[in-house]
Amino acid sequence: MATPLDEKYMRLAIGRAVEGIAAGQTPFGACIVTAEGVVVACEHNVVWQTTDITAHGEVTAIRSACQALLAIDLSDCTIYSTTEPCPMCFSAIHWAKIRRIVYGASIADAQAAGFNELTIANTLMKREGGSSVEIEGGCLKEECVPLFARWQAAGSARIY
Repeated sequence: MATPLDEKYMRLAIGRAVEGIAAGQTPFGACIVTAEGVVVACEHNVVWQTTDITAHGEVTAIRSACQALLAIDLSDCTIYSTTEPCPMCFSAIHWAKIRRIVYGASIADAQAAGFNELTIANTLMKREGGSSVEIEGGCLKEECVPLFARWQAAGSARIY
């Protein structure tokens, strides 16, 4: 179950998603925090800005966190994502050895907004792939799902 600290860090990810929407990007944000509560990265999706299809919020946050910590092992960290990570992002989280994923909206919510999501849940990827990552879904879902409508209303909504 999500804690008040989880909600605090999820709101940082939500804030980054809102910044991304304002910048013409898609409505996804992610924040990486150490076990001590130090925020080491907070990013949004920059696929359109960078013309890099892999520049999802989680991947850009992992890249930033690795640079900030000068390490590729993020096993001391939790990632907060406004939407359940896609299989690519889940794999990056696994490779970075991030201890825990906390997400808000589900893959189904992203699909309902028109995104071309693969329907492989994080729990299935964890089980089938033998990952040790802990998964907590639905944190501030009621604040994360409306990001899709906000993005659509912004007038610059583009789907990849």
